[in-house]
Amino acid sequence: MMTDDQAIHAALMLGTGAAAYAVMHAAHGLGDHWVQTHRCSQTKGEPGWPGRRACALHVTTYTLTMAVALVAVAIGTAVAVGLPWWSGAWHLLSPGHLAVAMVFTAVTHFVIDRRRPLEALARATGHAGFLAVGAARPGHDDPPMLGGSYALDQSAHVFLLFPAAAIIATGATV
Repeated sequence: MMTDDQAIHAALMLGTGAAAYAVMHAAHGLGDHWVQTHRCSQTKGEPGWPGRRACALHVTTYTLTMAVALVAVAIGTAVAVGLPWWSGAWHLLSPGHLAVAMVFTAVTHFVIDRRRPLEALARATGHAGFLAVGAARPGHDDPPMLGGSYALDQSAHVFLLFPAAAIIATGATV
């Protein structure tokens, strides 16, 4: 049987994890589409150092967007419940857990956005056909469109926000 303190801590962790996921999901859309430069979006999957640099720049701005959003919500929540913003927020958002979650998010985002690992995973799991949906056909003047590759990229990013949110949730304290 759970004690009252254990129940409170479990509720705090569950609420923090859910809120962290919601904030991270919103920040993901912002960081992956609005903050990312056109140059980075076109270059980040290219081989060699130009692609790695572009991907690293994108991942840096993406991760900062997410971290700022999480800290802003934690501060806003602390103030809303009557805690001092400079200390109350850290009960909801442990700096150490935030750092680990952001490193996890940055590394996984980088790997996915380098494109070849995601393409290899799609082929290995029988999704090569879906990967090609919407791709321009060689020798045709097909308009570029978002298709299977984009859907697999986004679903991988969004799914991997769950472990990051769980990392943040484990740092919530009463």
